[in-house]
Amino acid sequence: MTSTDKPWLDKISNPNQLGGIETSILDNGLGKGSKIAWINTGSGLRFKVLIDRAMDISDAFFNENSLAWHSALGVVNPQPFSNNGVEWLRTFGGGLLVTCGLTHVGGPESDDFGDRGLHDQISNTSAQIESVIQPDPVMGKFDMSITGIIRQGHPLGPNLVMRRTVSAVLGESVIKIKDEITNRGNTPAPHMLLYHFNFGWPLVDEGSEIIWSGKWTPRESGSQNQIFKEGNNFRTCLPPIDAHLGGGEEAVFIDVDADSEGMCKSGIRNKKLGLGLTLEFKKDQLPWLTNWQHWGKGEYVMGLEPGTNPPVGQKKARETGKLIFINPGETREYDLTISVLNNKEATNNSNK
Repeated sequence: MTSTDKPWLDKISNPNQLGGIETSILDNGLGKGSKIAWINTGSGLRFKVLIDRAMDISDAFFNENSLAWHSALGVVNPQPFSNNGVEWLRTFGGGLLVTCGLTHVGGPESDDFGDRGLHDQISNTSAQIESVIQPDPVMGKFDMSITGIIRQGHPLGPNLVMRRTVSAVLGESVIKIKDEITNRGNTPAPHMLLYHFNFGWPLVDEGSEIIWSGKWTPRESGSQNQIFKEGNNFRTCLPPIDAHLGGGEEAVFIDVDADSEGMCKSGIRNKKLGLGLTLEFKKDQLPWLTNWQHWGKGEYVMGLEPGTNPPVGQKKARETGKLIFINPGETREYDLTISVLNNKEATNNSNK
């Protein structure tokens, strides 16, 4: 929707009739008491920001179609101390985005630098809201955003602060995420970050195309690697399979390709629905992409996960010299864009 396209002019009295941001509190279930924000772009795209879960994104719909996968748990209240072993999974509600990090991404591990649980703490941390900006199309303002501060650390150790802005434009089917991560401590802090995007039915279905390019390495090896093999068509979504019942899953680590402007693009294309989605990010910020595939019956999900590193853990990243450190006062920025494509021509012609 542009300032020159105003079919609503003189026909609305409140911008909420077109779209905007609505904050509220869940009053039932495992997420009872959690603060959320519904963002309606007015284009058919609407999504739920979990203010008490690092401003991650849970529900996401385009018209009648869900874009995101939800675990059986759904939204769960933040559990700040679920950072041992695989306790993180007890709070993993899925949704469009779960942020992993900020100092460790990968499985549980221990070394001389400490003990770390699966995927670290940030997704179990509440945000302090800094601003909510509403659109006002009558005044020519189509942008909307919510910004919050999420703090991870402790007084005698690393202290990282993430300032996250989730934004959209009225009339556009686009979500933008901007993160600024600053070391507020007085010593260099280890840093790993992964954006765990979880896509589900009906966008993800048998025959949906998974789009990415780059040099790839399977996470699993030997008999555990059944999908990511040369000659396999692992860029087409499978039907539910028995091998992925329970904890069955596979993943591949991708040194993702970038275009001439340094942008990386991945996505999903469902030709049957005439529906597609692209995920764009900067190679110099997030050089790696993980493709997670879990085709379990009743747990049918495909993940695209840009990251600073593959999710191999802080220990291995340190040993291989790949671990990033943020110096005191230093800030690192990350920018991601999710765009929904809503017609067959767009999904046929994009991302080739």
